[in-house]
Amino acid sequence: GVWRQTRALLFKNCLIKCRTKKSSVQEVLFPLFFLFWLILMSMMHPHRKYDEVANTNLGTLDTSQLVNFVIGFTPPTRMTRDIMKKVAFDNFEDGIITEEYLSEEELQEASALKPSNFVGVVFKDSMSYQLRFHDSIAMSSIYTESR
Repeated sequence: GVWRQTRALLFKNCLIKCRTKKSSVQEVLFPLFFLFWLILMSMMHPHRKYDEVANTNLGTLDTSQLVNFVIGFTPPTRMTRDIMKKVAFDNFEDGIITEEYLSEEELQEASALKPSNFVGVVFKDSMSYQLRFHDSIAMSSIYTESR
């Protein structure tokens, strides 16, 4: 029955393992070697724990640096216009100059013409955007605990 077949299969496997000692040792030692290697690598790059930052008053915003500051944005939709209007007038007394562009190429050309006081905002969808500075793209940072 079943017990006799199971016992015969176990006996066959034991004979194979005894006859192929080299491969049997490799089956045991390679995983141990890789486990040792992983432990060694994790010890070389330890996990860093960052302490929390206390709440501090950052003071008032120096609006003198925002004179003639231009924020260009694309694509010009009703939602993006509302967002940029809120940014320009609700947060700053004098307001910031906002310009809308039909495409990212137009935004890049405008950034090349006025690099010192221009920031571009490219809205990807209703919840994400990218900031474009002269010759660079600023991506949002995502907190990750380890590599």
